[in-house]
Amino acid sequence: MRFSLVKQKNRDNGSKGEMPLPSDEEGTMICVVQKVIGAGFLEVICSDGNKYKAWIPGKMRRRVWLHERDTILFLPWGTSDMKGEVVHKYQQSEVKELMQKGLLPKDLLGEEGG
Repeated sequence: MRFSLVKQKNRDNGSKGEMPLPSDEEGTMICVVQKVIGAGFLEVICSDGNKYKAWIPGKMRRRVWLHERDTILFLPWGTSDMKGEVVHKYQQSEVKELMQKGLLPKDLLGEEGG
């Protein structure tokens, strides 16, 4: 009988059931990354038409890479400085599903299509 002495990381490729959807109760909305500012911040354009400064939480910063034109789920902090945090990064298959459900406006993605 052989035992592995190397610790195995739990790699489930981010699949933890169903994808999170925007909720009015929680205040979350769908946004697209417009610019990576640096120091854990992004500039995003949301489905309400406003620009926000999004903070990437530490648990996501080390595991999820965010780039321009990525689609995210965003939670505004409710302050006047238009800031909030990233809750989830949608994969391409999830973006297509959001578009089919009518939750993601096509004009938000621009000409690139995601």
